[in-house]
Amino acid sequence: MEKKNDQQARRSSALRAGALGAVTTLMTLFLTSPALALTRDDGDDPGHGLSVAETLGLFVFTPLAIFLIIAALVTLGSKPRKSQKQS
Repeated sequence: MEKKNDQQARRSSALRAGALGAVTTLMTLFLTSPALALTRDDGDDPGHGLSVAETLGLFVFTPLAIFLIIAALVTLGSKPRKSQKQS
């Protein structure tokens, strides 16, 4: 009998988590709709758009380069040092 109650509790917990995720997603979509408006605001002065190369460089290659630099520094810092033999 306990096994059945445990399965029922898991099922209701999963259902509750799924419902919460769905409601959160829908609320996010409804609340961000004004951000997607095409009308200009007063004082709005957007610059020129980014090219594909500029976008990839800014959002892909720059973070990747920073990650690789930090990973290399951490690896070099944790590398065991060889003890020098004293003659």
